[in-house]
Amino acid sequence: MKEHIGEHYIWRLPVLGAVHADTIVTTWLVMIVSLALFAWIGASYRRSQYIGKRHAIAEGVINYISDLASQSLGAAGEPFIPFFVALFIFIFLLNQFGMLPFKTVGLPFGGSPTADINTVVPLALIVFFMIQIVALRRKGVRYFGHLLKPFWWLAPINTLEELVRPITLCARLFFNIFVGELLFIIVASVVIARVKIGWFDLSLSMTFVPFLIQFFNFFVGTVQAFVFTLLAIVYMSLAIAEEH
Repeated sequence: MKEHIGEHYIWRLPVLGAVHADTIVTTWLVMIVSLALFAWIGASYRRSQYIGKRHAIAEGVINYISDLASQSLGAAGEPFIPFFVALFIFIFLLNQFGMLPFKTVGLPFGGSPTADINTVVPLALIVFFMIQIVALRRKGVRYFGHLLKPFWWLAPINTLEELVRPITLCARLFFNIFVGELLFIIVASVVIARVKIGWFDLSLSMTFVPFLIQFFNFFVGTVQAFVFTLLAIVYMSLAIAEEH
């Protein structure tokens, strides 16, 4: 196999220095695919009044995330529904893109960008700072009052809990996707290596395992996109909730 664990194509750019070129190219490719997908779905509404499978699936996903955000955030959260819908779909596509064997065939891009810590950290920071800015605009400095509750001397612990949230967001997403890709590469390498233990052909017995792992990775990628979005909604609801 030409794909190696933790290996990235490197660009050396002025000021930024070394960057993971494959992650950047793949992320942009996912964004282009996302825009093309929505354009294709949107254009189909103008051509026909018939609601097909693609409409049902797209509307089901959008309505589910919208309802989840509306129920958690209330009327105050309606302006952020498009963001959470886009966040879920974008992370979902980032997670699933690793199933396509671009790197394996020697192309300088591919893999799941969310298996790169340089992708998940900015996503988590975007969510974190957006929540802080929105909460400050709606509540002012009294927003920080929640750090002193239920007792003022718990402020250090509450502050640490607040700062750890983006870390837990990115760590959960990164490790789940990275381990899934790691497991697939290991098993695929064993299959290709034609490993035999005595009379037992280990590689032959594991021929179908990579397909099962990819199915499992698809499920994990979907769940992790949902969990990331759900936690972002929960953190937003806690930040903008009115005290009674």
